[in-house]
Amino acid sequence: MLFRNKTISLFIGTAISVAALYIAFRNIPLHDLSAYISSINYFWIIPAVAASLSTFLIRALRWQSILEPVRRISFKHAFHPLMTGFMLNCVLPGRLGEAARPAILAKNEKIPFSTGLATVAVERIFDGIFLVILFIAILAYIKIDPDLVVDFGGYRLNSTDLSRAGKNLAGTGAILVAGSFLVFFSKTRNFMGVIIMKLPHIFFFANTSFKKRIGDKISVPALRILENFSNGFMLIRHPRILLISFCCTLAVWALTSFSYYLLALGCPGINLSFTKLTAVMIIVCFFIALPSAPGYWGLWEAGGIFAMSVFGISAKDAAGYTLVNHLVQMLPVIITGLFSATVTGISIGYTNNPYGKVKSGV
Repeated sequence: MLFRNKTISLFIGTAISVAALYIAFRNIPLHDLSAYISSINYFWIIPAVAASLSTFLIRALRWQSILEPVRRISFKHAFHPLMTGFMLNCVLPGRLGEAARPAILAKNEKIPFSTGLATVAVERIFDGIFLVILFIAILAYIKIDPDLVVDFGGYRLNSTDLSRAGKNLAGTGAILVAGSFLVFFSKTRNFMGVIIMKLPHIFFFANTSFKKRIGDKISVPALRILENFSNGFMLIRHPRILLISFCCTLAVWALTSFSYYLLALGCPGINLSFTKLTAVMIIVCFFIALPSAPGYWGLWEAGGIFAMSVFGISAKDAAGYTLVNHLVQMLPVIITGLFSATVTGISIGYTNNPYGKVKSGV
């Protein structure tokens, strides 16, 4: 994973985020928006930020547990790569931070990149399953008007988009779960390994030397990646780690929802219960799964306005609350992530040992 162009990438990502923020709010009367923002009781931002940042401490504990069957690492060696990855997700397109985390592990902890990537996938499986379950519960609790449409920041959102985002997240989760079982169990993994090692035979018309090169350059590395990737799912064999991961996931989303609720206590016009703000959080999470600019600027706000309109909150109040909440959820992550990037030495080009050796799977 190359980081030589990190400064340029961050600058471009930040510029795109600023442009997206401008587009999102260019048609909103700045006087009304500034008046609403100035009316917020900013005392509540402090506990809201604390609750939001605490979720990343729990995420680091969860990732540390998931990595335990592969290699025990300290909390700080899990926390700093995690924060660096989330920071990059905030400022760069395509969720590139998900690849940064295993790359940092490979460089600093000598854990193979493919193994680290698999543990990140495991985290996403836990989050995805939990969000889908909450989404189903939310749909049973609230009724969304099928004719509800929100135009904001160049995005036009309706119930169909929400349903599509839900199906996409559920489908991605199902694929990840199915793939994890395929690579974890020895019989299916061995079958895949046999297919990989037979790749040179596709070139039946080539000479022996060429087939050997294909085997050495493609089949053997691919088989090593498959083995390393399967090691990332070793927690399946450990009920204790599965339980810890589940409890951490529950705590992450409960605290995130609590952060939404704490901020709402200081925002005029946002008189929503904890349960309703949990519904707002879930709907926003589903909408930002759609393609968007770095930092989800515009789409996050459009999703928040859509969710709050379900509960009768005016677009002006919803826009002000959602913008401030967006900053509360992201700015501390970016600041902490920049510090973590310095600690982890992210500017170093790439690891010279991307595969390494770890204990084999079952």
